[in-house]
Amino acid sequence: MTTIINNSSAGVRQLVVDAESDGQRLDNYLLRELKGAPKSLIYRVIRSGEVRRNKGRVQADSRVATGDVLRIPPLRLPESGRLKADEEGAAPPREFPVLYEDDALLAIDKPAGVAVHGGSGVSFGVIEQLRRARPEAPLLELVHRLDRDTSGILLVAKKRSVLRTLQDQLRQRSMGKTYLALVKGSWPTRLKVLDWPLHKYLLPDGERRVRVTDEHDPQGMRSISLVRVLGQLALGDTDAGGAAPMATLLAVTIKTGRTHQIRVHLSHAGHPIAGDDKYGDFGWNRTLQKLGGKRMFLHAWQLRFVHPLQGQELQLQATLPTDLLAWADCQRFL
Repeated sequence: MTTIINNSSAGVRQLVVDAESDGQRLDNYLLRELKGAPKSLIYRVIRSGEVRRNKGRVQADSRVATGDVLRIPPLRLPESGRLKADEEGAAPPREFPVLYEDDALLAIDKPAGVAVHGGSGVSFGVIEQLRRARPEAPLLELVHRLDRDTSGILLVAKKRSVLRTLQDQLRQRSMGKTYLALVKGSWPTRLKVLDWPLHKYLLPDGERRVRVTDEHDPQGMRSISLVRVLGQLALGDTDAGGAAPMATLLAVTIKTGRTHQIRVHLSHAGHPIAGDDKYGDFGWNRTLQKLGGKRMFLHAWQLRFVHPLQGQELQLQATLPTDLLAWADCQRFL
């Protein structure tokens, strides 16, 4: 628990960083400790030098360490419980469907259309809403990320030590992450391993994109996706010969966690994900919209990892959402 040396509402406060917060970014630490403070205010006092660490200036992305003493200037914060959702930078409190929870971690079923965190034009995401809904929680930190339009399992750590252990499992590729993806056409069953490096770049407007590159690209990151065919189904109207367009439901296990990895790998293979507005087949997407397909068919389905404190393996699964099943009858393959 963070120690408060001085807590005068009209004066300077000094916070002593506890062991559980060791290694956390300064901005995230302050957002958690200064509940109700708009993001813009926190970043402004950091940039102005009013926030000091061990009497020196500090940057927002600096990592705090156990025992650091942080000087916090006087801040006018809203009264507890009266924070409005439309306040600048404020997130409305929200809980999400819980798949697993104990004192160490929380696994939720994230709905599509919700960002996992604020930034890039999004004021707030899952983690900010959870922190508002659970003001008593000492720590809530994302273990990994999901794209905004991807639904499914999202892990949140409640302890700094748990966060480090789970992220170590991710880096060591010992955590099993399997997604469900509906793709265009009939996927060739022989194509099971996609081992193609990925290169991140920016469009002229600053939007992030990813493409497959080769082993000679110094900015290419090795990326591995394992693909298993679960079933095929017909979507849309039949053609003159009586055949309907085919789609394939895939289980994709990623051994690396690159940005947009599954989306880019499957598109590069010639079988884009249904509803993908960045790497998909836009004409096919328009056809799917007429059938009721309103968003990308990508779902974080299964997650396997070793519990950081208990030592046993956990296997979690998030049911395919009804907004996908409503227009693509895939339940029979699961």
